[in-house]
Amino acid sequence: MGLNGAFLTGDIFNLYVWFEIVIISSFVLMTLGGRKPQMEGAIKYVAMNMLASIIFLTAIGILYGITGSLNMADLAVKVAQIENRGLVNVTGLLFFVGFGIKSAVFPLYFWLPSSYHTPPSSIAALFGGLLTKVGIYAMFRIFTLIFVPDHFMMNLFIIVAIMTLVTGALGAISKNSMRRMFSYLIVCHIGYFIAGLGLFTEIAIAGAIFYLIHDIIVKTNLFLVSGIIYKARGSTDLRRLGGFYKDYPKLSILFAIVLFSLAGIPPLSGFWPKINLFQATLTANSFILILALIFASFITLYLIAKIWLEVFWKGLPKGDIEKGDEFEDLPGEKKFVLILPVVSLAAVSIFIGFGAEYVMKISQKIAVEMIDTQPYIHAVLGDLLSK
Repeated sequence: MGLNGAFLTGDIFNLYVWFEIVIISSFVLMTLGGRKPQMEGAIKYVAMNMLASIIFLTAIGILYGITGSLNMADLAVKVAQIENRGLVNVTGLLFFVGFGIKSAVFPLYFWLPSSYHTPPSSIAALFGGLLTKVGIYAMFRIFTLIFVPDHFMMNLFIIVAIMTLVTGALGAISKNSMRRMFSYLIVCHIGYFIAGLGLFTEIAIAGAIFYLIHDIIVKTNLFLVSGIIYKARGSTDLRRLGGFYKDYPKLSILFAIVLFSLAGIPPLSGFWPKINLFQATLTANSFILILALIFASFITLYLIAKIWLEVFWKGLPKGDIEKGDEFEDLPGEKKFVLILPVVSLAAVSIFIGFGAEYVMKISQKIAVEMIDTQPYIHAVLGDLLSK
């Protein structure tokens, strides 16, 4: 309900309210189980999201003070008419910091790897697929409609994108726990969205929207995969895993589709949006950004290869853990219930990859509407524009 409210609202204060509904619900989900690591992760999660909410609400208050409005379409018209651009930029920066904390961009991301690995896999899947993406959605909506980026803001977004890509990749490469690794990859890949916003061209935004669709599906599936591996092996530590392909060949092939989609192996879903982003970056002559995009892509590919070698290909370490205890003992219908979501999301990933033309058309349509906001403003305000 909170997610749908955030997507549908045209009032910026209601956007804050829907955000709070999402956050309050996620606090409960984060602590289900009551284990000590969960409580520790939840405290970090709550503290940072409360700070983000305070900054977000402060920015809304300032925006209302200088425009006298909360309607997003009306704000787009009035903010463009304000002569004090310094005040507008400062207000925009407050929104960026508030949404940046919720989206886990550099240097505001440290709460995410400390909390997303603690809840049960199904909840971590929901968080990994949706929560940070709501912040990205709000950022795109605000900065394409109300605070259209100038040269300074575009450069700031690109710098933040580069640092997010690099630090997220370096964090992931240093971890041995699959779930911690996936948490850092969430941070790393947030950089692709911020890069699209910083380039602020139709092709860049279309690539970022396409990547957003792909990322929601794949990140959700990654945590579900890690949950099944945990049930089968009792651990997600790469050093304690092995022999999965030997024991579960069909499951391993299914999981390979998920992992290769994340890495962007053509023709799977992660490959196509990167073409747009690389093309937009080359057109903008932002060579440091393209190096960061390539670095993040190669690190992701390296990590997928590492996971495949450590979890699926090598033998199970001797004298470490019993293989297949909990998963092997489950009745057939419960195994089916566990595997069905992974199969369904993998099928969606395959469809996105092989039907990339259709997804790209939708992404391009969204990008056109984000660049040219006049039809939206006219649809909301109508005859009020002429008064």
